[in-house]
Amino acid sequence: MKELRLSSFLLPAIIALVWQFAPAQSVRPKLNYDEARVPPYTLPDVLTFETGAKVASAGDWSRRRAELLELFATQVYGKTPGGRPGKMSFRTTSIRRDALGGKAVRKEVSLLFTGKDDGPQMALLIYAPAGVKKPVPAFLGLNFAGNQAVHPDPEIARSTAWMRPEQPGVVNHRATEQSRGSEQSRWPIEAIIARGYAVVTAYYGDLAPDHAAGFRDGVQSLFSRSSPAPDEWGAIGAWAWGLSRALDYLESDAGIDARKVIVHGHSRLAKAALWAGAQDQRFAIVIANESGCMGAALSKRLFGNTVAGINHTFPYWFCDNFRKYNDHEAALPVDQHQLLALIAPRPLYVASAQEDLLADPRGEFLGALHASVVWKLLRRDGLPAREAPPVHQPSVGTLAYHIRAGKHDITGYDWEQYLAFADKRLARATRQ
Repeated sequence: MKELRLSSFLLPAIIALVWQFAPAQSVRPKLNYDEARVPPYTLPDVLTFETGAKVASAGDWSRRRAELLELFATQVYGKTPGGRPGKMSFRTTSIRRDALGGKAVRKEVSLLFTGKDDGPQMALLIYAPAGVKKPVPAFLGLNFAGNQAVHPDPEIARSTAWMRPEQPGVVNHRATEQSRGSEQSRWPIEAIIARGYAVVTAYYGDLAPDHAAGFRDGVQSLFSRSSPAPDEWGAIGAWAWGLSRALDYLESDAGIDARKVIVHGHSRLAKAALWAGAQDQRFAIVIANESGCMGAALSKRLFGNTVAGINHTFPYWFCDNFRKYNDHEAALPVDQHQLLALIAPRPLYVASAQEDLLADPRGEFLGALHASVVWKLLRRDGLPAREAPPVHQPSVGTLAYHIRAGKHDITGYDWEQYLAFADKRLARATRQ
């Protein structure tokens, strides 16, 4: 095991070049949904350096954390370019102070990544409680179908960006008026506003269109060549980068308490939220709703989606180096409990759905369980449960987990847990 860990930093350049040009698998791998067929596996220890030395203190963890970030960057998600672009600027494009029947202020802001109208940009939609005299905390997350999809408000600007065809109200890869409010069930804006939080969202396709050639049209084009190097960021890295740029803007917004921004996501956007929270420690809380493979679920279990399975369908989400691990999860030098651990000691909530076998609910729980040791090392309460909790019985410490009945989605039940978690954890942070 020690030799394998050391080699993870010394991968031969010739292998990287081969995999850079290797095609994705043409036949989707058969996936396992039988717990009895999960093979024996060994997880890399989150508290052991690549040299084999043990992590014994908070200072040690700081160095181990940097080591793990490098491994995830070079072998999984790709290296993210530096922080805020020097020429990035913000432009408020609309504001309404009596939105939602007078309960909210609705604002739309364009983030111009090059400072130019004709360059890559992201449109933020913000709903904040009206009549509040001090900055409020905020839930920040990306959406799947454009800002107009999160609420039926006819004044929200409709996205003109490329969209995947399975989204409601999308025709010829563009949103129509029928898309307005199509994701409303996933965005209970009125309920969140009533609890004293702002809601901040942007369309993920503004950052990287969700198709194989999207790196040419999104923010990756600002930093990358036409053919990315084997360790350059994929789409998940671009989506995560955009979440940090949204936080850059929120730091300038007098109505938002940027020290209390909760980054969240569902499905592939939960993977992006986890990678954003791992890299950017400004996020106060991280929430991953049914993040599955390369989110919270352990890869080495080979249950539900796998490295080969996700690379078959979405190879451009990751760096090219990641393809080396198709059907070779045992050789992957990291696993997802280590990604979750990178968020410690900040609060983290991982959630599953009982029928969402592709995302491997048990693997998501085990990811949280095996990450918990880092919260304890840093003198925080980790995950209270040692066994997977029953349906609708959340296990809540600074690291929390629940599984609910139903399918792959984000529901009112999920949001009830996240709001309660944020209430408690932000109040505790304020007292400390």
